[in-house]
Amino acid sequence: MTLTLAVDAMGGDDAPGIVVSGLAIAAEKHPNLHFLVFGHQDQLNPLFDQHPLLSGRYTLTHCEVAISGDEKPANALRGGKRDSSMRRAIEAVKQGEAQAIISAGNTGALMALGKVLLRMVPGVDRPAIASPLPTAKGQSVVLDLGANVQCDERNLLQFAIMGALYARFLFGKNNPTIGLLNIGSEEQKGHEVLQVAADLMRDSASLPGAFAGFIEADDIAAGTTDVVVTDGFTGNVALKTTEGVGRLISGMVREAFRSGIFSRIGYLFAMPAMGRLRQRLDPRTYNGGMFLGLGGICVKSHGGTDDIGFANAVSVSVELMAGDFQTKIAQAIADNGDLFGLDTDAA
Repeated sequence: MTLTLAVDAMGGDDAPGIVVSGLAIAAEKHPNLHFLVFGHQDQLNPLFDQHPLLSGRYTLTHCEVAISGDEKPANALRGGKRDSSMRRAIEAVKQGEAQAIISAGNTGALMALGKVLLRMVPGVDRPAIASPLPTAKGQSVVLDLGANVQCDERNLLQFAIMGALYARFLFGKNNPTIGLLNIGSEEQKGHEVLQVAADLMRDSASLPGAFAGFIEADDIAAGTTDVVVTDGFTGNVALKTTEGVGRLISGMVREAFRSGIFSRIGYLFAMPAMGRLRQRLDPRTYNGGMFLGLGGICVKSHGGTDDIGFANAVSVSVELMAGDFQTKIAQAIADNGDLFGLDTDAA
């Protein structure tokens, strides 16, 4: 079965170059994938000519407008931006022309356009960016990674529910553990919103996972829980810190192996293990976060990624499309309607 992905080709720090290169990498990995590409044809056509593998695998729609990284989300909704590559890509999902949209562009604009065009899953107030991150035990789903700077207790409860459902989908666990990120694991720690959110999760009889209480920042890397719930401000700081530490460790290891002749010889024997370590620490491997809660699959790539990272984000989109995750999460939320304030007694 052919899967169709709508692509905002103009979003990201090094777009459209890394986008087209990333699509070429992804096209080789996913032979059943077709791309609806939206962007400026004068910039894109020469790039596509450099990648013969993409011949016949994409449909290009010319868009004069691109939403910049510093654009205010409200501006993305105005009339002058109606022909933007980001908006046209989202509209393709809304109209059923594509099963998902991917962009490395402005996060706020992507969320605002997604809410307006794709709407929200009934019962969800705000979308949250969720992504699996590497841990000592494998992977954990962390959300929100930057969509919502401020959240109330209801938002955090909804993130916990959606995160647990996402963990079920990714990891195949029927009862994933959920941790609420705090400055300490003791029940009295944290501000009032965290305290109330913890009470809601603790008292819920139909939470699609097991609430493990408060966890601290070092629990993320330890893999203490399958799901880590936090607001977008804290989540984004945690994500960027994790990526920075990964690059720091990689750089220090390389420097250590270059420090002398015996170190260089040792590196030759350690190369296979170092390659595996480098892959686990490489943030590009985990690029691609889904906006959970939108009425369509919307994947956000890091704006500063390269073509390999963008290709990995495309693979996230393919996994979500092929697994019919959007239908599953909408049904699961409906089944847990009491937690979302839905009328579960309605016919």
